[in-house]
Amino acid sequence: MNINKTERVIFYKAFLERDSSFEGVFVVGVKTTGIFCRPTCPAKPKLENIEFYPSPKEAMLNGYRPCKVCKPLDKLGNPPSDIKQLLKYMEENPTIKITDSRLSEMGLEPNQVRRWFQKNYSLTFHNYQRMYRANNAFQRFQTNQSVTDVAYDSGYDSLSGFNNMFKNIIGSSPLNSKDKRVINITRIETDFGVMIAAATDKGICLFEFADYKLIDLELRQLKETFNAPLVQGNNPHLDTLRAQLNQYFKGERQVFDIPLDLVGTEFQKQVWLALLQIPYGCTTTYARQAELIGKPSSVRAVANANGKNKISIILPCHRVIGADGTLTGYGGGIWRKKKLLEFEKQNIIKE
Repeated sequence: MNINKTERVIFYKAFLERDSSFEGVFVVGVKTTGIFCRPTCPAKPKLENIEFYPSPKEAMLNGYRPCKVCKPLDKLGNPPSDIKQLLKYMEENPTIKITDSRLSEMGLEPNQVRRWFQKNYSLTFHNYQRMYRANNAFQRFQTNQSVTDVAYDSGYDSLSGFNNMFKNIIGSSPLNSKDKRVINITRIETDFGVMIAAATDKGICLFEFADYKLIDLELRQLKETFNAPLVQGNNPHLDTLRAQLNQYFKGERQVFDIPLDLVGTEFQKQVWLALLQIPYGCTTTYARQAELIGKPSSVRAVANANGKNKISIILPCHRVIGADGTLTGYGGGIWRKKKLLEFEKQNIIKE
């Protein structure tokens, strides 16, 4: 990995501190053991005994084997195979209530399942399930299905129990939910780390790295702006996002074609949409971006608006750099910004 002395010190500091924001930026080859690790590995070799590589592929090409502790070949945040099977089962059977005894029958240890969901969703598995089933019920009510049918299909023996669950999560009774909006939220594992995606019925409204320090604030802003609850569950726009992201990280997609539901002032929206005019693999400056929207004297305001962009990668604020060519701040971490720019430049010749 071609890095200077300053970057080497920064990377080593991130490695010692197990800084998850550097996941996807580098892996560490340990000369004394012949293994390579992810930035969050508990191993602590000396600086003179390590090499930095941009990806596991480069580390392996240089003779290193993956660490058995931090498992750098596993995509960050990727659920273990048994959890994947559970999530797939829930997706295929959204109305079925899965009890602890049912988890055991499926070969899953209930406490392990609970810990995984607490760690990755800040929810118990059963709360996640309730959200998932509430979202499924909400979608069915939009197609005028009866409350009674949906309630019993969702595993509830009484309408009152179903109504209470639905109202607690969606914020209204089933009968009054026809005009209600929800914000569907999910985790998406990417090559640069776990990201949080949110979508309304109109489009994607948030796509941020999970370790972004202001993400909780942004989620609250979504709830307040749309006057809608955040609900774990499926959404057609999230499915489209997953598919297009997969193409992007394979170097097969340069432009995203997905509806957006932007949350911000009119000026901010103007600035964000101007980002779409920056070609793939290229960069611009805040000054040129200000000129592009017809407000050349608003450079500082443009930079501030970029900093509040809630939809990373799709609205490519990573392509905006300082007037002197330096990489400026980025919510996902300056090293992710560098990595994204390098990735796009490497794939720019592909059509």
